Amino acid sequence: MAEIVILGCGLGGMLAAYEMVPKLRKEDNLTVIGKGASYQFYPSNPWVAVGWRQRKDIEIDLTSVMEKKRIRFITTPAQRVDPAQNHVKLSDDEVVPYDYLVIATGPDLAFDEIPGLGPNAHTQSICETGHAVQAYTAFEEFCKNPSPIIIGATQGVSCFGPAYEFALILDTELRKRKLRDKVPMTFITPEPYIGHLGLDGVGDTKGLLESELRNRHIKWLTNTRVKEVTQGQIIAEELNDDASIKKEHTLPFSYSMLMPAFRGIPAVKGIEGLTNPRGFILVDAHQRNPTFRNIFSVGVCVAIPPTGPTPVPVGVPKTGFMIESMVTATVNNIGSLLRDQPAETKATWNAVCLADFGDGGVAFVAQPQIPPRNVNWASQGKWVHLAKVAFEKYFLSKVKSGKSEPFFELYLLKLMNIPKLKSGAPKP
Repeated sequence: MAEIVILGCGLGGMLAAYEMVPKLRKEDNLTVIGKGASYQFYPSNPWVAVGWRQRKDIEIDLTSVMEKKRIRFITTPAQRVDPAQNHVKLSDDEVVPYDYLVIATGPDLAFDEIPGLGPNAHTQSICETGHAVQAYTAFEEFCKNPSPIIIGATQGVSCFGPAYEFALILDTELRKRKLRDKVPMTFITPEPYIGHLGLDGVGDTKGLLESELRNRHIKWLTNTRVKEVTQGQIIAEELNDDASIKKEHTLPFSYSMLMPAFRGIPAVKGIEGLTNPRGFILVDAHQRNPTFRNIFSVGVCVAIPPTGPTPVPVGVPKTGFMIESMVTATVNNIGSLLRDQPAETKATWNAVCLADFGDGGVAFVAQPQIPPRNVNWASQGKWVHLAKVAFEKYFLSKVKSGKSEPFFELYLLKLMNIPKLKSGAPKP
């Protein structure tokens, strides 16, 4: 008999739990530890922040589906992972032992690394659904007296898509309200160029996203790091290519959403051999920790080095399609180990992304995610917005039903007509 524990019930954890069930032997037990009972579909958070969705539309209580799948579901947060003792200590001091552990916690949001950053200070966030609800309340208040908006990402960010989405969705919503002419907008980012995305661009994301910003009268600053945020003001430094300071900017705003940098959660941070200095989980090609061989990891909490040096630090994103491949590899490997077979499955780490702009969008495919690539493609059009709306409905229905199939692969490959991502550039 083996005890398998999955730490986290976000995208990676939920998918890992669903896919793990068929791999278990009759005598094995599966436990999922979350910091609550709900799964939230984070890709819809930008819509929540402008009132196009409500929290209840994108949130699912996993209690009943976990029960149906005979998964022990703990909703008390983890306090500390102890790899030496093979257990997870919860915040109420309960100890959960494991034979195999899958860490799928997602990130800790590092708002505190920049003075004045975050929903408890002077800027909004769409990183969590609760934050997006708060951002919507602030947006409604903003619309009573429209003035400058600053949207973007701070130094060290690895998830740029939501920042671009939210800037352009805000533009769409403001135009619907006939307020756009009263709102100067600026996009700030640590990326060396617009559309870098932490991936050194995909296809012509530089040209496509620059064109979108330009056509919508959104100014931008790249190679930019935020020093401080005060009430109604952002102090930021724009750097040269050699990382010297080019110019310091004082940017006034009445509404701002800035993506924070990510780091590992406190329950794992600082464990030698398990994490890097930022607290991200170290894994090999099989999603397995090199030091603690019964620990695997998937999703945003996995350590991935940047694609190359940049004047301002940027991270590498982990898209849903990539996370799904990590999950499948992890589940297959644990299933093999349970049967005294070697763990040999590797994740593909491809990226397929739909970035919605409210009335259009940009899609890109990177195979593999880190360049050089076999497929390096990007396109734009209203079809991207329609595809993302359809995917939200499709994905949430699968989560509710407890399906263990590869959601992203089935939907996106069908949508974009990419037979297993092996043949040429897709045609929408």
